[in-house]
Amino acid sequence: MSVSSAVGTWLRRLFPQRPLGRRGEAAAARHLRRRGYRVLARGDRLWPGELDLVALDGRTIVFVEVKTRQSHEAGHPSEAVDPAKQRRLTRLAVTFLKRHGLLEYPARFDVIAVTWPEGRRRPTIEHFQDAFEAVGKWEFYS
Repeated sequence: MSVSSAVGTWLRRLFPQRPLGRRGEAAAARHLRRRGYRVLARGDRLWPGELDLVALDGRTIVFVEVKTRQSHEAGHPSEAVDPAKQRRLTRLAVTFLKRHGLLEYPARFDVIAVTWPEGRRRPTIEHFQDAFEAVGKWEFYS
């Protein structure tokens, strides 16, 4: 065994890889920052769920749902943001806006699909701006 291989094995044991979803969220946050967004919150837990990312694009508050997959075998990652998920995200967004006194600001929902095949250092990131409108009795307008 070479020294570099031994060191690599030791580092992987000392610092195990984060779960795929967490790595995808971190990659999505970097993607947003590179495009000039300001990330306001990551993994914000509210009742009844969690907002993956909340960012600021100019004066617009952006609620970003991140879906990470290793492949497209089970469909494109963005397909997981179905109408039920959209309703939950809308409810969470309104809760966030109320909690922080931000109801007067425009808001939108983006989806970031991260495909990160095993063994690849970098993922493929697709950013769908304004992916869906607010849904349900909690809808709001920007």
